[in-house]
Amino acid sequence: MTRTVADYLVERLREWGVEYLFGYPGDGINGIIAALGRADDKPQFVQARHEEMSAFQAVGYAKFSGKPAVCTATSGPGAIHLLNGLYDAKLDHVPVVAIVGQTARSAMGGNYQQEVDLLSLYKDVASEYVQMATVPSQLPNLLDRAMRIALDERAPTAIIIPSDLQEEPYEPPTHTFKNVPSSVPGYTPPVTVAPPREVEHAAEILNAGERVAILIGQGARNAAAEVHKVAELTGAGVAKALLGKDVLPDTLPYVTGSIGLLGTRPSYEMMRDCDTLLIVGSNFPYSQFLPEFGKARAVQIDVDGKLIGMRYPTEVNLVGDAAETLRALIPKLKKQKNRAWRKKIEKNVERWWGTVEREAMVGADPINPMRLFWELNERLPDNAILSADSGSAANWYARHLRFRAGIRGSLSGTLATMGAGVPYAIGAKFAHPDRPAIAFVGDGAMQMNGLAELITIRRYVDQWSDRRLIVAVLHNNDLNQVTWELRAMGGAPKFEESQVLPDISYAGFARSIGLEGIHVDKPGDIGAAWDHALSADGPVLLDVRCDPDIPPIPPYAEFSQIKDMAEAVIKGDADRVGVVRKGIKTKVQELIHH
Repeated sequence: MTRTVADYLVERLREWGVEYLFGYPGDGINGIIAALGRADDKPQFVQARHEEMSAFQAVGYAKFSGKPAVCTATSGPGAIHLLNGLYDAKLDHVPVVAIVGQTARSAMGGNYQQEVDLLSLYKDVASEYVQMATVPSQLPNLLDRAMRIALDERAPTAIIIPSDLQEEPYEPPTHTFKNVPSSVPGYTPPVTVAPPREVEHAAEILNAGERVAILIGQGARNAAAEVHKVAELTGAGVAKALLGKDVLPDTLPYVTGSIGLLGTRPSYEMMRDCDTLLIVGSNFPYSQFLPEFGKARAVQIDVDGKLIGMRYPTEVNLVGDAAETLRALIPKLKKQKNRAWRKKIEKNVERWWGTVEREAMVGADPINPMRLFWELNERLPDNAILSADSGSAANWYARHLRFRAGIRGSLSGTLATMGAGVPYAIGAKFAHPDRPAIAFVGDGAMQMNGLAELITIRRYVDQWSDRRLIVAVLHNNDLNQVTWELRAMGGAPKFEESQVLPDISYAGFARSIGLEGIHVDKPGDIGAAWDHALSADGPVLLDVRCDPDIPPIPPYAEFSQIKDMAEAVIKGDADRVGVVRKGIKTKVQELIHH
């Protein structure tokens, strides 16, 4: 049988070590689908319920596996649906390759069915590399470049293959004019270290500091031991950007936790009071939560020179691999003998975890969402992988989950899109089928697309050696995060027509498709529900009735935010009594020791 372009594409993906192709079929990729059938489904085609979910699954797989992910969709609407997930990859710096179909070459430019200018459409989301194949000999070069650039730039790339080209006989590039060959599949990232003179300057700044603070992001994931050593030498505390939550465990006494609107009070106070700041592998955008400009001397380390020196007026910018650069820096650091700053940080951290527990136990109607997260802490398996959707679930994920060493977690960080929580967990299960996954999802995101992806979970659960995948739904019939943003940022009362969600049984839906669903509507039942779900031999949906009036109050609420929320209540917010009463009760827990 003649080997087609699509046959060769599938073969080349295997040579790159690609195990899964996250996608949804359509006639624009019929040639690729047929080739997968001839290849005994290797790489395996993972069918989501929607192309956007395929892209999110690819992002989750790439984040938790450390490997590039590949997603695919048909021409026109299929390619369009991939975009949101690919933007998630772009903004969180994740290597994902999109392979999309296009109408036949003979029909291009003829206003043909499902014909969309995909090169223009993908020009921004796949700005590092997007190309369309027009002749068979362009492969393997197009695919190889898409894979290598995605890995090198930590970004999404895309190749477009017209439907008729997929079914043509494959012809390799030849040793002739205007043919572009390729080489053996593979990519080894360069190991870069900042220049010694700049490392020396950075050491001088850190050694001169008396109150050093460290901020880490996902770029420090392979440098956890080095960050720990620097923190020990300088007596620093370590705050974590949201995507870096799993870089260092929260059980370390000097780790202050998350930073920013979703952050902790110890992180806020450390940044407020420090005189020196070291940023490692983070592009945290909210500069108002960093030290006041000019108050602290600052050093930044990042592998990407395009992202350095843009969040805080740093004196030294070290462009290089975080681990290698810190290894060069550590011998030049002097041990800080005065440990008063470190002791203060550790005291604040210890006090904070007491605050978190008290906040979680504040009475609610019916369940305080913070308690759902707090009760999981002592039950978390050491190898668990967690995801959270955008919304109020991200607040509690950031502040209330106490990660131990070995636990992984992520969410849509910079794009902060709704709908990523469940497909991230599915991607995690394909990356690590032997580890349990837990997704925290608001009911808005669950209605948006999470319910449909439960069907995907049901389809593939038998392929996972550890069959546990828990979806915890924060069921409050409210688009809660936006409701609170209306109150705190806009001074507007809750607008019922836009904010209230239809009330459905998420547990009932799970049971209707053969999964286990558990209703939880009493605070005392939360622990038993977690115990049951974590000991189950299969996926479980926890339908948790949460109180929408528990406020996601930031660790430092500005006067303007308090004023706006008060105005919203005065204007007649339907939930004003609960908002005031429960908001005060929650904030009081934080102020007890202050």
